[in-house]
Amino acid sequence: MVTMEPITVGEHTLIGVEVKLPKTTLLSISTSRGYIMCGALDVGLLNEKLSDRHIIAARAVGVRTLSQLLAAPLESVTIEAERLGIVPGMTGADALLLMV
Repeated sequence: MVTMEPITVGEHTLIGVEVKLPKTTLLSISTSRGYIMCGALDVGLLNEKLSDRHIIAARAVGVRTLSQLLAAPLESVTIEAERLGIVPGMTGADALLLMV
């Protein structure tokens, strides 16, 4: 099952997506410029194989809900996200505010 819901971060309304799969759930919250995602995101792939796309993204691990994704410290970020000031350790919500 796939669900989408509005997520409020600061004064911005973003898009939260939850994809329920067997034995796991994929989570992402996106802005028009980038996104944060659960541990399924392969930041290395984005930085190495898809570097020409300049993807702004970050990953948090160990999260099971969209609320946890917002609050969790980021484990890794893409090179393009770093250029915006997004760094590992900052919360998902803080990273999203730099992506709007």
